[in-house]
Amino acid sequence: MTTHTIRVEPIGAEIQCREDQTVLDACLREGIWLPHACTHGTCGTCKAQILDGEVDLGDASPYALLESERDEGAALICVAQPRGDVVLEGEVDMDEGVGVHPVRDFRARVDSLEEIAPDVRRLVLALDEPMRFNPGQYVLLDVPGGQQRPYSIASTPSNGSLIELHLKRSENGIATDGWVFSSLKAGDEVTLSGPYGRFSFRPLRTQPILLLGSGTGLAPLKAMIRHIDEDGGEYQVTLYHGVATKDDLYDREYFEELEARTDWFTYRPALSRDDWNGRSGRVPALLAEDYPRAGGNVAYICGSPDMVSDTMKALMKARLFPGTSTARTSSTPPTAPRAPTWCAVR
Repeated sequence: MTTHTIRVEPIGAEIQCREDQTVLDACLREGIWLPHACTHGTCGTCKAQILDGEVDLGDASPYALLESERDEGAALICVAQPRGDVVLEGEVDMDEGVGVHPVRDFRARVDSLEEIAPDVRRLVLALDEPMRFNPGQYVLLDVPGGQQRPYSIASTPSNGSLIELHLKRSENGIATDGWVFSSLKAGDEVTLSGPYGRFSFRPLRTQPILLLGSGTGLAPLKAMIRHIDEDGGEYQVTLYHGVATKDDLYDREYFEELEARTDWFTYRPALSRDDWNGRSGRVPALLAEDYPRAGGNVAYICGSPDMVSDTMKALMKARLFPGTSTARTSSTPPTAPRAPTWCAVR
């Protein structure tokens, strides 16, 4: 397979990239961190300027990469493949204290697979070698048939050989309906790659932390909580977890035990459709009730596009504005693979 040289400016790093490999994949595997999120050409987070050379733009969404931007030499490097030597200008930027871990391929065995809520399964994978990652990052799971799907890691880097994923069943989804919820079982072998994503715990931000999640958006937030717990609980953390019904409120016992055991963690579950003896309503509305002023906190959000958008509006109304380096949302169209949706604000 023909390979080409990719030079990444402004750092001047040069790497080799195969013609059948995306530019982003080649960079991440060499430890050059560039912004990315969906990895399917739909969100636009990885948009970069091609200064010299030619790339195949691949399956870049016309909504994420406008025709005018294509004419001006922009590309979504998560789907762009080189057709010669390339020079690109990327946003090489990481928060201080956040590790950079090159993407690697892994083989794994299904350690356990259990139903934890209606149409939600916890998948634990035993990897052939430990994965290094930051709490909050995600992996790409190889689905039979050749496609990949992104899932956030709910476990912590302290045991990189055993990773936990939360999968929500999607009607006719090739990864869920067609595999995890139909034929996958303990002992099966799978392959995956990772870690991916910039949404991760920022250890040097010492302000009180608001973790705001809905549904299986809990997964990366749980990884952060467990990581903080393992390190001795040096941060004040409040978790909001919004779901539709009481049956959907998975891992409730774990968080209630943690709240009872520590003085740094507060658990605020909420139901949007069921009546119960706890709080009812959507996370953005409850947040607005509890925090008319939220300045001085750090917030991490993970959930559906609507939940993320509404929560960001609530935070900004409470005078907690997006940070300069970690705000992002997915604009995945309904027909495309659903990528994790997330953003972080401070």
